[in-house]
Parts: sequence; C-alpha cells; structure tokens
Amino acid sequence: MSDFKNIQELEKRLWSAADQLRANTGLTSQEYSRPVLGLIFLRYAEYRYERAKERLTEKQSSRRRRGKDDLKTAIQAEGAMYVPDDALFSSLLKLPEDEDLGKAINDAMKALEAENEAIKDALPKTYTRFDNDILASLLKNFANIRFDIGSDVFGRIYEYFLMEFARSDGQGGGEFFTPSTLVRLIAEIIEPYHGKVFDPACGSGGMFVQSAAFVEEHNKVASDELSCFGQEKTGDTVRLAKMNLAVHGLQGDIREGNSYYDDIHKCAGQFDFVMANPPFNVDAIQKDRLEDDKARFPFGMPRTDNGNYIWIQLFYAALNDKGRAGFVMANSASDARGSEQEIRKQLIESGAVDVMVAVSSNFFYTVTLPCSLWFFDKGKPKDRKDKVLFIDARHIYRQVTRAVRDYTSEQLNFIANIVRLYRGEDVDNTFLENHTDDGNNGD
Repeated sequence: MSDFKNIQELEKRLWSAADQLRANTGLTSQEYSRPVLGLIFLRYAEYRYERAKERLTEKQSSRRRRGKDDLKTAIQAEGAMYVPDDALFSSLLKLPEDEDLGKAINDAMKALEAENEAIKDALPKTYTRFDNDILASLLKNFANIRFDIGSDVFGRIYEYFLMEFARSDGQGGGEFFTPSTLVRLIAEIIEPYHGKVFDPACGSGGMFVQSAAFVEEHNKVASDELSCFGQEKTGDTVRLAKMNLAVHGLQGDIREGNSYYDDIHKCAGQFDFVMANPPFNVDAIQKDRLEDDKARFPFGMPRTDNGNYIWIQLFYAALNDKGRAGFVMANSASDARGSEQEIRKQLIESGAVDVMVAVSSNFFYTVTLPCSLWFFDKGKPKDRKDKVLFIDARHIYRQVTRAVRDYTSEQLNFIANIVRLYRGEDVDNTFLENHTDDGNNGD
C-alpha cells in the first residue's frame, strides 16, 4: 500500500476517534480542536525524541553515559526536542485508570514547554475540561500513529484535522494542505542549502519542514544551515507552525500578522529563499494601504480586485540580490490581462523569472484545481537573464486514488533535473536515492 493510502486511512481512523469529543461533549470545534492537536503533537514529540536517542546510541556506543544537560544538547543537535519523562506520551498511557488524566496531560504540556523555549505558551492546557474516559480513549488511539509512513505526516495530519474541525463547525474548511510532493519539488528547484527562508503565508510550516528534509538529505544538519521566518494571520495557526518547527528541531521566527498590511519581518531584500502557497484570487484587499509601499510592491497595485499579483510582488521583493523563490500560484495569473499583464511584463524584464511549471489538476488535498509553480532567481547569470524555462508537467503524475494525484520519486527527480540541466548544473539523484515508491507509476 502506498504512503498516501496509509496516511489517508490513518487520518480517517484518528478523526473518528477525535470526533467523539464533539458527540460526547458540549464543546465547539474551536474548544476541542487545540487539545486534540496537542495530543498528536505530544505523541510526535516523543517519536522524534526516541529516534534521536537511537541515533545517539549508535554514535556513542562505548562513550560515557550522558547527564541530562548533555543529553538535552545532543538531542537538540539531532533535530528533535528534549522530552522529559513526565512529558512522555508513553508515560501518560501507563497511568492508572483512577488518575486525573486532565491534570496529568496539562502537567505534561507544561513540562515540555519548560524544556523547550520555542514552544513557550504554544501548547493547550485545558484537558481538565474532559472526562477521563474520553482522554484515555484518545491516548490509546493516538498511540497507534505511525509517523514513518510518509513525508511530513505530522503536518498533514494537522492540516486534515484543521479542515475537519472547520467543517464540523459549519465552516467551509478553507485551509488546505499543500501536497508535500509539490513542496518537495519547490525545494528541489530552489535548492535551499543554506540561508534564511521566508514564507509569508506559512500555515503549519510545511515549507520549512521540506526545506529541512532537502538539507538533511545532502548530509547537513538543517538546524545549522537554515533560519526560518514565517507569518500567518491567525494566532492558532502561528502556534501550530511554531510547534511543527520545534518538533523538527528547526530555528524559526513565526509571527502573527496579515502579510498584506503587516511587514513584521521588514522583508524587502532580506531573504535567501522564499517558499509559499498563498491563498488564490483574494478580493477586497485595501490596496490604498499598500500603494505607497514601493519596497514590497515595486511594480504597483493591480487595478483588478484580485490579490495574486500582490503576493507575487511580495515574494519577489523579499529576495536578496542572489535569492530564489518558489511558490504555488493560480493558473489564471499566468495569462491575466490589463494591469496584471503590465506587472508581469516588469517582472520578466527584471530578469528574475526563472522557471514555470504547469501542474495537473487533483494534486491538492481538498480541491481539484490545477495550478502553476513559479520560480524566481535574482542571481541568474547574464547568459540566462532573458530566458525562462517552461515545463508542461500536466501529464506527469501518479494516480493515487480516483480523486488524488502525486509524483513518484522518479517523476519528481526528472522534473527537477530538467531545471538543473537548463541551469548548466549536474543532475542530482540524492532525492531519488533516499526514496522508493510503491504501486502504479501513473501516466
């Protein structure tokens, strides 16, 4: 069975277990979503911690036993959080039936925060509102999560739960998971080996996680090589991204703010890499608040009530003079007319537009729309300043289910290596060497 199908089955089973809270309590989805996500986070923190300890054991074998402070430093160097005994998910599972589980879980969250400054005040501590039997059931169900069955399983389960919580509360489930296969393709093309990575629409931080995976597959320690900067407009999503970065051992500065109006990171010209999947076709943006900000929007405001070219300029402007950007964009932005065409012309004349990749429909987790991947490179050599590589990858995919497509490792590697050859670089099969795929290779 493919990783996608394994994860899909896992999500449905976990959601069924979590949804009993809605059925058996009077709480709204907003009141029970964070506690449920917090338990999944605690489980994943222990998973990463135990894997890090195993790696350390292999490395040190005959060395002296480490003290707590030494172990904590070594665990963090392995890209994981230090988890004290009283914050271990497995310790909660061993508690007697008459134990006050709500208090014990609250204490576990506090203990984990106390050892990891990056998640201070980010974890939920409202578990005393739930009955013991409900918490015991959730702990048992979440104990069975397998985090070794796909790339960024943690982030994807989180996004799935966010979507289901929104639906159960009568909302549209508007936030959707950026497929890890597309995020990975972005990372393979912009090659974020070292530097500052910015995502002004960072969601749960999946772009940063995939950047780290790219670095680690090239035998570097991601926490040593990358600094992550993100922005999101809702506090709960900011906390989620902080948790995702922390559990992967990544250094990050994630802030709450509306990226149209709040330039929290003073982003113009600051970043080596920009990666993003912004919301498409946003309307009602107050452009009069932005039109004088020439540093972030150097080509002016589009006259249409559509935010695509506001995002595109923001990504362009955030790059330093050698920076690269890769982002997901609605297909309609590629051939928009009028004022948007004029902005696109200025972008092309800047020489920074590097690669465009057309992607098939049905790649997204909850919607079927096709999209394009755009890539900027402000450090393009002179012999390529007037060139843009277009890749039509609409017929490259693996059909995972009737409704969902992705790339096999071979397909992803093939597309990325086309770009490397265009740039005059050697092909890189590191990703292919570290991944294998099951099942049908698709079209």
